[in-house]
Amino acid sequence: MNIHSLNFRLMAAFTIVIIVIIGSVFFFTYRSTRVEIGRFGERVEAMQDKRVETELSRFYQFQGTWEGVQPFVIQWGKIFNRRIVLTDNDGIVIADSSEGPIGQRYTAETPGQPVSPVLGLGPPIGILHVTHGDAMDVNRVAMQITYNTIGRFFLWGGLLAIGIALLLTYILSRRILAPVKELTAAAGQFGKGDFSRRVEFDDQGEVGELAQSFNSMADNLERNERLRRNMVADIAHELRTPLSNLRGYIEAISDGVVRADDATIRSLNEEASSLSRLVDDLQEVSLADAGEIKLIIQPEEISRLINEAVTALQNKAADRALTISVDQPSKLPTVNIDSHRIKQVLLNLLENAIAHTESGGTITVTAKEQDDKICISVTDTGEGIPPEELPLVFERFYRVDKSRTRATGGSGLGLTIAKRLVEAHGGTIEATSQAGQGSTFTFTIPILKNV
Repeated sequence: MNIHSLNFRLMAAFTIVIIVIIGSVFFFTYRSTRVEIGRFGERVEAMQDKRVETELSRFYQFQGTWEGVQPFVIQWGKIFNRRIVLTDNDGIVIADSSEGPIGQRYTAETPGQPVSPVLGLGPPIGILHVTHGDAMDVNRVAMQITYNTIGRFFLWGGLLAIGIALLLTYILSRRILAPVKELTAAAGQFGKGDFSRRVEFDDQGEVGELAQSFNSMADNLERNERLRRNMVADIAHELRTPLSNLRGYIEAISDGVVRADDATIRSLNEEASSLSRLVDDLQEVSLADAGEIKLIIQPEEISRLINEAVTALQNKAADRALTISVDQPSKLPTVNIDSHRIKQVLLNLLENAIAHTESGGTITVTAKEQDDKICISVTDTGEGIPPEELPLVFERFYRVDKSRTRATGGSGLGLTIAKRLVEAHGGTIEATSQAGQGSTFTFTIPILKNV
C-alpha cells in the first residue's frame, strides 16, 4: 500500500487515535488505582497501630503492671512488620520489639514517627512509639492490579478495535475515494482536451458537492471550448473576407485590370478598416479579461452622450428604413464616467439593434433615474432572441446568428466588450427579449460615484 495514499493515511490516523485513547484510559486508571492503594495502606497502618495500642491497654488493665509485656511487643512487631517501643510517661523504655536496651531513655531513631499515649482507665499509663517498616511499592502494586484486572481487556479490546477500524476505514475510504479517483481520471481527460467526461455521484455531502461543482466546471469548459472553436472559425471568416478582397484588389491593380483610382482606394480602405476593427475588438477583450481597461473618469451629462450616439447612427438607420427615438427627461443627474467608453457601449447596442431589426421597425433609447443609478435601455422591434440563448448573449464570440454572414456583421465581441465596460464603471447590464417581438438591453451607471 502506498504510504502517501489517502487510504493509508486514514488507517494510520484511526490506529493512532485508538492507541492514544486506550493508553490514556489505562494511564488514568493506573493513577487512580495507585492513589487508592496508597490511601488504603495508610488506613491499614493506622488501624494496626490502634490495635497495638488497644492490646497494650488491655494487657496493663489485666496485669496491673508492665512486667512480662516484652514478648508480646516482640510478637506484635513481627506480625505488623514494624518497630514497637513502649515507654513510661517519663520516656524510659519498658519494652522494645527490636530487643533494644530496657530501662534507658528512648531516643527516636526516625524523627517524625507517630507517638501515641497508651490510655488506661485513668491517666496515661505509657507512651507507644511505632516506627513503620519499608512501605510497599505502591507503583508496582498499582501497575500489577491495573494490568491484571483491566489491562488484558484493554490489550485485546484495543487490538479488536484497531482491526475493526482498519476494516471500516478500508470500506469507507474506498467509497470516499471512488469519486475522487473518478474526478482524477476526468481531470486527466480534460488535460488531454476531452471535455465530455462527467462524474456520476449521488451523495449529498461534501464529496457530492465537489462532483456537482466539477460537472458544472466541465460544462463551462466544454462551452468555452466550443466558443473558442467558434471564435477561430469566426475570426478566420472575418479575416478571410477583407483579406481576400484586399488581395484581389492588389492583384487586379498589379495586373492592370483595375486602376488605382479614388474608388478603388476607398474600397481598399474599407477592407482595411474592417480588419482594424476586428483587431481592436480582440485587444479590448484581452484588456478586459486582464482587468487592465483604462478609464478616464470625469463628470459628464449622460443626455448629451445619448443624443450624440443616436445622431451618429441616424443615417445608418435611415438607410434601413428604421426609426430611432429618444425618451429621456429634460434633466438627468451628472455621472462620473469615461465618456468615450460609455458612448462605445451605446453605439454597440444601437448597431446591434439596427442589424437585427427589419425595415420599418423602430428603436427606442430610454434613460431614467432609478434609486442612485441612471438606467439606459435600447429597445428594438426586431427578430428577438430565443429564451435558451438569452443567457449567452454576453459570452465572447457568441452570436445568435450562426450563419456568420456579413449582413449582420461583427465578430461576436461587441456585447462582451460592452458588459466589461459597464462593469468597470460599477454598473450592470442585462438583456430581455421575446422571439419575434424584439429585445431590450438595459445597463446602469451609478450617480456621482468615483470609479
